[in-house]
Amino acid sequence: MAALSSLKEYPIRIHSLVGFLILTPLIAVAQKPELQDPKPIDDWVYIQNSDLRVGLLRSHGGAIAHLSARGFDFNALNHYDHGRLIQQSYYGDSDGSLWVEKPWRYNPVQGGHYKGIAAKVEKFKSSKTQAYAKTVPRHWAAGELLNECTMEQWVELDGPILRVRYKFTYSGRISHKARHQETPAVFVSPKLATLVTYAGEQPWTGGPLTRRSPGWPNEPVVLAENWAAYVGDDGKGIGVYVPSTSEATCYRFQGGAGSDCSYIAPLRTFALTPGLSFTYTAFFTLGDANTIRGRFTKLHRKLK
Repeated sequence: MAALSSLKEYPIRIHSLVGFLILTPLIAVAQKPELQDPKPIDDWVYIQNSDLRVGLLRSHGGAIAHLSARGFDFNALNHYDHGRLIQQSYYGDSDGSLWVEKPWRYNPVQGGHYKGIAAKVEKFKSSKTQAYAKTVPRHWAAGELLNECTMEQWVELDGPILRVRYKFTYSGRISHKARHQETPAVFVSPKLATLVTYAGEQPWTGGPLTRRSPGWPNEPVVLAENWAAYVGDDGKGIGVYVPSTSEATCYRFQGGAGSDCSYIAPLRTFALTPGLSFTYTAFFTLGDANTIRGRFTKLHRKLK
């Protein structure tokens, strides 16, 4: 695991990123009910159970753009552009590209180009509680389709838990240097301003939690229990748990209108090299900090 001091070389993007890999057992999407391909005219596709409602945007690489409690309108996520969302994004070497006027680097993104050009969804299927997307990403800065990359996403609801398995395949010829990779990038409503984590030395023992409101730009975060949550004034919000991930980067951006957001990305460090295939699983849930921690504690014990 690379030290977070290397984050000074980490690209700061207001409009998003994503992904990395967690070496956890793959969780297969159940075969029943059979997934059905929605009509091409569908953009928003929703899955739901008695606890959660999840919305995916086909026009944004099939990425997750909505997460709410069933029966409530408040969306915990931010989907202002093709960079925000919950989605995959990976980093390679500098390649002469520019994001606006800022030098950028090789950066396949599930949602698409920063100017609003969508990635290419090759396959999308959904059932009542599951969804699958296979996407050819776009270069965030340059905009071209990166046909040497494939991003897959399996989404499944299990009670109050949203489970997302990600897979990234790279068949390019260039071997890039190791970089911090988001696993995944998580952009949430600016109303969820307080970041809750456990940063102590005795994880999973119920020790006191740390609360703070991140600033701008990126700040390092210790994830001693592999999870973090953003909550609002009422103490409720969204939590993300990525097993075996002990560090993250975060910020809050307040630029006005829909661009305001809170952000966190669990981090792993690896290189994009020919033949690369990475898979990891991320879990999400809604509630207050103690409820979120309790659910993730049960998951941790189950996955050990």
